[in-house]
Amino acid sequence: MQPQVKPLPRLKLQGFNNLTKALSFNIYDMCYAVTEEHQARYIEYIDEVYNADRLTQILTEVADIIGANVLNVARQDYDPQGASVTILISEQPVVDKKAAGKEVVAGAVREHADEASVVAHLDKSHITVHTYPETHPHNGIATFRADIDVATCGVISPLKALNYLIESFDSDIVIMDYRVRGFTRDVKGRKHYIDHRINSIQDYLSKSIKNHYEMFDVNVYQENIFHSKMHVKEFDLDNYLFEEKAKNLSFKERLRIEAQLKREIEELFHGRNLD
Repeated sequence: MQPQVKPLPRLKLQGFNNLTKALSFNIYDMCYAVTEEHQARYIEYIDEVYNADRLTQILTEVADIIGANVLNVARQDYDPQGASVTILISEQPVVDKKAAGKEVVAGAVREHADEASVVAHLDKSHITVHTYPETHPHNGIATFRADIDVATCGVISPLKALNYLIESFDSDIVIMDYRVRGFTRDVKGRKHYIDHRINSIQDYLSKSIKNHYEMFDVNVYQENIFHSKMHVKEFDLDNYLFEEKAKNLSFKERLRIEAQLKREIEELFHGRNLD
């Protein structure tokens, strides 16, 4: 018999901003492992550095940055590799009337005075991350991908965590999508489909990140869809070699590996094979 999942009681959201804001990332970290043994150790290394505990720390910090309250955390490490974390967040803290004083309960959002708990439960507010380490079967290229989604309802903005997320991963390529959906009404009854100014996701990037990456935009302003992708400007082979130094390789090997890595970066950046 399958367990029954009971939804939370319907909650009255007073003075609530109904806009949904979703920020999605695909972050790639490239590496070249010279031998099969190096490839195996790279996967082990990535699996350890970005395990479920580490990802939980990152996403919990994201919740703090955007001013959200964590309602629930689900995390999982996978065999043979990879991890995922999902955090449910809200604008208002969860208040248990049995554990909190009257002054705390009085300021919380609630529907009925006799409820045992008071929760501003936003079913579309969440932060998720999934990781995908992989290696090429023949040429030594290894890739780590992290897919991150930050979706919020209300006045919380996922864009506040933009720089932190990019800096939390060793990001060679970053592909970002941001969209605003729904509407909210003002006191006169007029509908508003976005509540902040934005021309590009790049508006919210730090100067240091902008200086580090080449960037490209595709935006559909009338639909409140914003797409930016970027890759590192400077190429230093030593930054891509795993447990190896470029000076230990022959000139011919360095040229071959550099060409392979640059091609891989171009293909991932454009989302197609350059055959």
